[in-house]
Amino acid sequence: MPARTLAPKSSAPPPSTRAVIYARVSSKEQEKEGYSIPAQLKLLKDYAAAEGFTVAKEYVDVETAKQTGRGAFGEMVTWLRAHPDVRVILVEKTDRLYRNLKDWVTVDDLDAEIHFPKEGVVLSRDSRSSEKFMHGIKVLMAKNYIDNLSEEARKGMQEKAEQGIWPTKTPLGYLNVTGPDGRKVIAVDPEVAPIIAKLFEWYATGEYALKEVAKKARAAGLVYKKSGAPVPTSTVHSILRNRLYTGWFEWNGKLYQGKHEALVPVELWERVQGVMDGRNASKHRRMTHDFAFSGLIACARCGCSVVGEIKKQKYIYYHCTGYADKCRGEPASCRRKYVREELLEQQFTAMLGRLRFDDEVLEWVREALHASHADERREHEEAIARLQAEHARLGERISAMYVDTLDGKITGEFFEEMSGKWREDQRRLQRDIERHEEAEQSYMEEGLRILELARNAQALFERQPAREKRRLLNFVLSNCTWEDGEVVATFRQPFDLLAETAAIATREAAADQAKSAKNDIWLGW
Repeated sequence: MPARTLAPKSSAPPPSTRAVIYARVSSKEQEKEGYSIPAQLKLLKDYAAAEGFTVAKEYVDVETAKQTGRGAFGEMVTWLRAHPDVRVILVEKTDRLYRNLKDWVTVDDLDAEIHFPKEGVVLSRDSRSSEKFMHGIKVLMAKNYIDNLSEEARKGMQEKAEQGIWPTKTPLGYLNVTGPDGRKVIAVDPEVAPIIAKLFEWYATGEYALKEVAKKARAAGLVYKKSGAPVPTSTVHSILRNRLYTGWFEWNGKLYQGKHEALVPVELWERVQGVMDGRNASKHRRMTHDFAFSGLIACARCGCSVVGEIKKQKYIYYHCTGYADKCRGEPASCRRKYVREELLEQQFTAMLGRLRFDDEVLEWVREALHASHADERREHEEAIARLQAEHARLGERISAMYVDTLDGKITGEFFEEMSGKWREDQRRLQRDIERHEEAEQSYMEEGLRILELARNAQALFERQPAREKRRLLNFVLSNCTWEDGEVVATFRQPFDLLAETAAIATREAAADQAKSAKNDIWLGW
């Protein structure tokens, strides 16, 4: 979409030309890689000047935020809601603005005009459907990229666990510290550890209830480190169940011997488990069935959840929970109405059948992705070059220090300490290089995979187990409600455009206008 040029004014511009700027790097590490906040701000300010916008506010986030709640992002949304006269957001490109689908919905509700200078795109209510659809694909790809980064983080944590290093935030009694080799490890908290040890000793006697030992621990000074708030009974329960205090820990279902110092003997921990299990022996939990649609649908009459239930050990029925405090009408009337799971499945299958499109649309998206891929490829190549240069620099530094060791200028102990730290930095850099290489290679594939998912959603749904059915429906549908056996739902963006295209093309097919109908939606002809 061609950029609009607004004539600059000598006096203060009218409110319609005011804009906010948003810049983000997803972590301190990414900022070091070259995704510079100053560079983003310069680009956006230059763009604002060229287009005649006055920058009303600037918002910057430097953090990892897979979930919504980023500081500056939240402040920007709040400010825009309080200033309806400002409805223009300037942001470098799609994945700088959104970290997940919830962010997308939040920004969409603002009804703002969003400018992505690096992508050459301006999105607004009046944008063509083709532009909205491509934007939606990019948001989904950005979300998948975040999920891939999370997977890489999980791999790194698994590697640490296998080396005997607790890979995440420590519980009370330990501290996260940097070891001699530069790696993050855990160490005993000298202030809290003695209280934790006493806690186990008190409870192992069997003379105290959980609430009583929690009270004793609080009296001894057991509080949260940052807030100073007293530790509740639930946290004491978690402490007593945590094997980490024995010097061993569980990670992803496996038991590892840690390199950290134990606070209690294994025998004492096992005695505590016996006391807890003895007191809880009568509290058996009932096994639950994995219902495909529980938690996915709300009752259209009262808004309560629609849940599954097995009848006669064989048939699955769904009904409204009908909680009185949530119902607008008589709750019993909701609860008395049941629907078989097979009927719900048929209706969801029919909905997914509306996500169909022909090879022409697929080819159009393929070409659009290819055009947008050039910018992504260049950025990944630049990041890889920076990381490789840093990797090489560390290698040269290790080699130079080794020569100094041979010449007697530094001790062998100092060389081992520093070279260990730098080699760890090299391993981190290598992981980042591989991540960029994989992201660069999968950009096109990822976009097309999302399209193929939509195209094959109906067939996939029919043959998947309950958990996967629920995930697929959550991905493409929202606002699912049920009343009198009928399910009503809306497609999430950008899948709504696929469904709309197919519906209009079908209606126009009889009049031989399907081609023009599709063009009207996708290309704005």
